[in-house]
Amino acid sequence: MTYLILAGGLSHERDVSLRSGRRCADALRAAGHDVEVCDADSSLLARLSETPYDAVLIALHGGAGEDGALRQVLELTGVPYVGSTPDACRAAWDKPTAKATAVAAGLSTPESVTLPHATFRELGATAVLDRIVAHLGLPLMVKPARGGSALGCTAVDKPDELPAAMVQCFSYGEAALIEQLVVGTEVAVTVLDGAGATGDGGARALPAVEVHALSGVYDYTARYTAGQTEYFAPARLSSAVAAEVSRVAVAAHQALGLRDLSRADLIVDASGVVQLLEVNVAPGMTETSLLPMAVEADGLELGAVLGELLERAARR
Repeated sequence: MTYLILAGGLSHERDVSLRSGRRCADALRAAGHDVEVCDADSSLLARLSETPYDAVLIALHGGAGEDGALRQVLELTGVPYVGSTPDACRAAWDKPTAKATAVAAGLSTPESVTLPHATFRELGATAVLDRIVAHLGLPLMVKPARGGSALGCTAVDKPDELPAAMVQCFSYGEAALIEQLVVGTEVAVTVLDGAGATGDGGARALPAVEVHALSGVYDYTARYTAGQTEYFAPARLSSAVAAEVSRVAVAAHQALGLRDLSRADLIVDASGVVQLLEVNVAPGMTETSLLPMAVEADGLELGAVLGELLERAARR
């Protein structure tokens, strides 16, 4: 079989995507698979028409890989791919929608407010921000309602820090999600359907990866610069809490209707409650990314896991 990895794209996360694509290609080739890598550009559809790829692995991040649009185009071409369907991607990509879905499924997530840029212009930014602080309190996390890699995200401890945080957020999107900043142990939990498990297609969680950013904030620099973050895989959690973060990640995966793989970002707060922050449908695969760490912590090989996912996609 011949597989195609899509990496690059035109989002703010292009460089991360290229690194993910190279890592996936190296892992798959080491496992004996025939793999090609290409960008998602104007030559893609012609390439898919000319070459009978058995399945596609999407290593694109940001909107290009996670908002469902590219997957919709792949379905139009009839080429099978690893990952969630377009509708499920759209639900997970929009953080407010994903949070509402999680709450409906009985999961906990930090209380938040989501407003478009226009609301602040029309009603007055100061007046709206004052109401938000009065309702949610401090500290807060400001983030784009859609986006990844913590781009445009800012932790806010004081009211006078909010305006700059909003400007930063709106440079990456038209709507801002402002949520209570939960202090606790930050973990990421990868969920796989079937791969590396029983092979029956059932979703299961890999060991949680604990994230400790030396700067105090797990931002873009902390995520992709070696030495800026300490990782513990598996996470330093009690058996009961480890079981709970796994349960929450799988529940979120299923509630959003996701397929094949996802990664849930979670916070275990001071009282032991697991709070869901967001769910990623195209997790990073770089040298400092969390999914490969979880795969290794589970005693698996990344190439074997990705190969199994591609093989199952090819059979759809």
